[in-house]
Amino acid sequence: MNTHQQNKTNDLPVESARAPHLLLGAKGERLAADYLERHGYRIVATNFTLPIGYSLQGRQVTGEIDIVAYDETVKPFVLAFIEVKTRTRTDIAAPETAVDRRKQRQIIRTARLYRRLMAVQEEPYRYDVVTVIAVPDSVHEISLLRGFFTEERFARGHWNEDKF
Repeated sequence: MNTHQQNKTNDLPVESARAPHLLLGAKGERLAADYLERHGYRIVATNFTLPIGYSLQGRQVTGEIDIVAYDETVKPFVLAFIEVKTRTRTDIAAPETAVDRRKQRQIIRTARLYRRLMAVQEEPYRYDVVTVIAVPDSVHEISLLRGFFTEERFARGHWNEDKF
């Protein structure tokens, strides 16, 4: 969608009609993608979304991966599934704390389907997190946390090991 299209209900640009947290997230994802490309990643998909199952109530559950990219700074190249977390402040909690077990599990399920769909099951892969601190009127702080989580803690028999 062209972000400069007019919203017919109030003649504001469509992008300004979006919730502030969605605008902040989109800005963070753009900054993260630029950062990753400057640091040897080749972006292959952004906002990759697909159905991953059904909830207990029977509603379809959709998984999303913010950025799928190849880390070309290592040989062989590693397929990275990247979650981007953007905040305007860090005094309450670091952005990466929002990538909790539930979110990790959702990313893993989506990544498994991506790997199967794209026939890249045999390629090395990992799960990264990019944090963006976007303080208004200041330089943005961007951090890359390679291998932030793994699938091992979600293997059968390990699900309840580290509850706390």
